[in-house]
Amino acid sequence: MKSEKISEAVVRRLPVYLRYLQELFKREVTTVSSQELGLKLDLNPAQIRKDLAYFGDFGRKGIGYDVAYLIDKIRQILKIDQVINVALVGAGNLGHALSNYNRYVKDNMKIVAVFDSYDKKIGTKINTLTVQPMDELCKTVEELNIRIGIITVPDSEAQRVADNMVEAGIEAILNFAPIIIKAPPHIRIHTADFTTDLLSLAYYLENEAGKEATEDVKS
Repeated sequence: MKSEKISEAVVRRLPVYLRYLQELFKREVTTVSSQELGLKLDLNPAQIRKDLAYFGDFGRKGIGYDVAYLIDKIRQILKIDQVINVALVGAGNLGHALSNYNRYVKDNMKIVAVFDSYDKKIGTKINTLTVQPMDELCKTVEELNIRIGIITVPDSEAQRVADNMVEAGIEAILNFAPIIIKAPPHIRIHTADFTTDLLSLAYYLENEAGKEATEDVKS
């Protein structure tokens, strides 16, 4: 792997490559070129080659990439060739949806514990997981070696939950609350903001409508 810092954009594309490679593997496709990957994923083949070259020389000229080999290598790069346990805080609708989806994901990254602060939710079941009270977070994180936390609580509670996760020893957080949470520099935080994505879509709808109207006037 190159010693230079890998950009976040490159890291975010790796799971996209992995997902499609896994589809190819299921179809018993053994090799794939960067051109084929680019066409399917709507990416520049040169960008794909550059992304993968940061981590090693995986392709062969005139042949392409060995699908099974590249799957293994990307899993190693993403560190999902090892078991990574995840804790989710917030047993509401979104928390239920993520936990239910997690049940069917055949990977080493799993939600193994769910927490909530509301008495009515504590003790209820989400699939095989029992919703635990927040005061059990530290103990459970240590016992199950949980390294990633998911926040699906209202924005008014998100920072407190993030603080609790950091205190418990969680190393990275995926935040679904529509606020910016703060954590020490060594804690990696990614925010999934549905509202921002929807609002940005509205901008493009307006632009497309204006473009069509202009074209109609010209014609």
